[in-house]
Amino acid sequence: MQGQTNTKAKATPQRRSRRRPEFIAAVRYLDGRRELFRVKDAADVIEAREMVLAELLDVTAVVVSPRH
Repeated sequence: MQGQTNTKAKATPQRRSRRRPEFIAAVRYLDGRRELFRVKDAADVIEAREMVLAELLDVTAVVVSPRH
């Protein structure tokens, strides 16, 4: 069947909004307090940890994990 074209209109490609991953950070302070934070604008775990440390003072430990 030469010369035939598909009569269906081609749908425009759907844009898949690429969501940045979301992370959860567990923080322990020098005085023993603990807090959890959601980190939304980081590209990876390392960047999420750096963002948390840049915002907080007197931090003893930070553990960051991808949030599902």
